Amino acid sequence: MEDTNHGLDFEAPITALERKIAELESFSAIAEVDLSEEIKKLRTRAERLKTEIYKNLSPWQRVLLARHPLRPPVQYFINLAFTDFVELYGDRCFRDDRAILSGPAKIDGQEVMLIATRKGKTTRERLAYNFGSPHPEGYRKALLKMQLAAKFGLPIISLINTPGAYPGIGAEERGQAHIIAKSIFEMSQLRVPIICIVVGEGGSGGALAIGVGDRFAILENAYFSVISPEGCAAILWKNSSKAPDAAKALKLTSKDLKELGIVDEVIPEPVGGAHRDYKTTAENMKQYILKCLAELRQIPMDTLIQQRYEKYRKIGKFVENNNPASK
Repeated sequence: MEDTNHGLDFEAPITALERKIAELESFSAIAEVDLSEEIKKLRTRAERLKTEIYKNLSPWQRVLLARHPLRPPVQYFINLAFTDFVELYGDRCFRDDRAILSGPAKIDGQEVMLIATRKGKTTRERLAYNFGSPHPEGYRKALLKMQLAAKFGLPIISLINTPGAYPGIGAEERGQAHIIAKSIFEMSQLRVPIICIVVGEGGSGGALAIGVGDRFAILENAYFSVISPEGCAAILWKNSSKAPDAAKALKLTSKDLKELGIVDEVIPEPVGGAHRDYKTTAENMKQYILKCLAELRQIPMDTLIQQRYEKYRKIGKFVENNNPASK
């Protein structure tokens, strides 16, 4: 259980109860007074309140949860779900972009190649990782490592948590749009199983660049969208305060994405969000990856590539009604 003092507004009633429980436990220990019954009642009340609040979150509130300052960074997921991770650096062209983490690892004894976007947890880390917005050299690094994985037959696991690719002038001059397009194209043809999971934010091309795979999943309180709610609101209404309305219109929550057929599965989080229980969240993610690896290893590679192509061709299908009488 992580410290949850950095709570969001809608978490305030839960945080107040948890603080009261902690105070009673501390007083009980110091004063040697049995307050177990009172504490038990407060715990029950807190769990009930937690279930009620998190079951009825708005799309904007889920966006805030995806950005929660205490949400597990990808390094925690890697440490809890994988073993023997060895980080690989550089793009052989410009520099090492620390917003992208890459390297071989093992999951339940099976060798894989990990690719992940990372934001960092402390201010120092967030600055070093550019707040999770990779430059083109980050995507070049990721693609090189994925091609290395294909060479040695290692399945690729992509963990996505980015507000989007960095949009600065330097990044554009060094080929940001080109490398994102190239990465999407190359991932569509890599001859190894690919599993992609959105663990926090999944923003625009920055997420798509490492988000083409045979299985695409999302954590329950993560989101995946062509644009941030704030960006959408600024374009549509010239007012970023309309972000909650934009979040609703964008259909970016895990539930919406599953219903639209964009994600294959929603990986459950503990009641209250991933930031309240890192281990359970990581274990749920691990079991999903193991299940997918077992399934994908049974599929002949040519069939797998064809299924991957068809999977993405189906996204966005619509039926056009050309009947004049219905107009």
